[in-house]
Amino acid sequence: MEPGKAFDYQLLGRVLRLAIPFKRILIFACILAVVLAPLSALRPYLIQVLVDDYIFKFDVPGMGKMAFFIFLVLIAESALQYFFIYNTNLLGQSVIRDLRVRVFDHVTSLKLTYFDRTPIGTSTTRTINDIETINTVFTQGAITIVADLLTLFAVLGVMMYTSWKLTLICLTTMPFLIIATYIFKEKVKSAFQIVRTQVSKMNAFLQERITGMRIVQIFNAEDREMKKFKKINREYTQANLDSIFYYATFFPVVEIISAASLGLMVWWGARGVISDQVTLGALVAFPIYLSMLFRPIRMLADKFNTLQMGLVASERVFRLLDRKDQIPNVGSIKVDEIDGEVAFDDVSFAYNERNFVLHNVSFKIPAGETLAIVGSTGSGKSTIINLLNRFYDIQKGQILIDGSDLKDFELANLRNHIGLVLQDVVLFTGSVLENITLRHPGISREAAIQASKMIGAHEFIEKLPGGYDHALMERGSTLSMGQRQLISFVRALVFDPSILVLDEATSSIDPETESVIQFAIEKLISQRTSIIIAHRLSTIRHAHKIMVLDKGRVIEYGAHDELMQIEGGHYRELFEMQFFASTG
Repeated sequence: MEPGKAFDYQLLGRVLRLAIPFKRILIFACILAVVLAPLSALRPYLIQVLVDDYIFKFDVPGMGKMAFFIFLVLIAESALQYFFIYNTNLLGQSVIRDLRVRVFDHVTSLKLTYFDRTPIGTSTTRTINDIETINTVFTQGAITIVADLLTLFAVLGVMMYTSWKLTLICLTTMPFLIIATYIFKEKVKSAFQIVRTQVSKMNAFLQERITGMRIVQIFNAEDREMKKFKKINREYTQANLDSIFYYATFFPVVEIISAASLGLMVWWGARGVISDQVTLGALVAFPIYLSMLFRPIRMLADKFNTLQMGLVASERVFRLLDRKDQIPNVGSIKVDEIDGEVAFDDVSFAYNERNFVLHNVSFKIPAGETLAIVGSTGSGKSTIINLLNRFYDIQKGQILIDGSDLKDFELANLRNHIGLVLQDVVLFTGSVLENITLRHPGISREAAIQASKMIGAHEFIEKLPGGYDHALMERGSTLSMGQRQLISFVRALVFDPSILVLDEATSSIDPETESVIQFAIEKLISQRTSIIIAHRLSTIRHAHKIMVLDKGRVIEYGAHDELMQIEGGHYRELFEMQFFASTG
């Protein structure tokens, strides 16, 4: 819902349909709202009867019975009010609990292009803040608005029944209240929309800066980033102050209008009592009626804005849920084992559908062999890995595994057969064992330990406090880069993939650690199809084939010895450059 847009009833209907799985709670809350409306109006009417029929007739026994009856009505109203508030909040929490799961599940299924183009803080805002705001549609919005409107009609009905003239006198100030309410509603809605935008902006800023705090501190950018944050913080604070200003103005105006209505009621009502046109009981009850009348009207504007903000948040969440940029998972091939033959046939790919980063790439890796890919930064090496894992779909050509098109494989089954070790290791908060197994029920502790021993990680893991149960901080910040890389090796290998991909996997490991795992790598890649991307050409010279990429095109392809024979060849230049640098 954009600023100035009319109330969207279709969007409200979609939000309310989220409550269908909890229709019993919803129906119970609606029944309570219907019962509470006349019950609220009954209490002041009983007070009027008490004054007119018992107090002025000096009926002390009847007065006691009536007072006791009023007390019972008050207790019943309080109890029903408790259940009403509890059930609306229970409904809201139940809805957003399931909605959070639905949104998270949807986000994890989106193409990587979504994450390439969307700040993490924005996704966090959608999953947490916006969904929490949707809760208010149920707790302070639609149902409570209906309950307040029913109460208003019930109170007005009893007032008209008691004294229609006195009621009309009280309502003479109502046009002023309606005008003030409308202005307040529009101003606060606009202010709240700005607040929601600023919250998303602040979350995105904080997420990026906290994640990249090392870079901020290395380049002494704290003061510059603080100035940016202060600006965002000022804008967020001002948006909140604007909404507070409208509240601070509106509620005193309502009090003035309410006081004017009460004054008119007392002035005309007192004359009516003297002339026997109005009973004294009605004069006593009408201030209570006015309070019950103006309080919901005053809160209705606020609740309507709360409802509007809930709908603004829901529109953002639904916009995310309606995104169709998911990898189509329509493949039917599900196999327990694959041989691991990989072939790229005339593959071209662009991240943005226009600027291609791969141009007519073709190669074939027989099952069990190793292909090394080299090339300058931006040549398309990591893109090939992303396509093999089907993080993106290609625009042209075909990718085959064991002769079958990649798209014909069920997505989860495909990725089960591919192990990937990246240069930028991602570890999660949790134990070392949980980071190795990713809580996969089919991987035992013994299997994780065995894989750790094969890689050479077991020794350092055992030295950690708690060993495999050692709790890691976010991104494994308490471990060295080399230790994190070793854990990522174990994680990939414990799943026993048929295809192993190492994307600059040894670039962050010191020479001593590299010597520990190099033998294990060579042993493991000899048993499965492997793709190695590396800048250190000394680590790939024993690969069966080496492919050289330049600007997304294959410019050289062959074994190490074959490529070294090419006079002026790109691979030969790179190798000699690194060789002389290491020996010089």
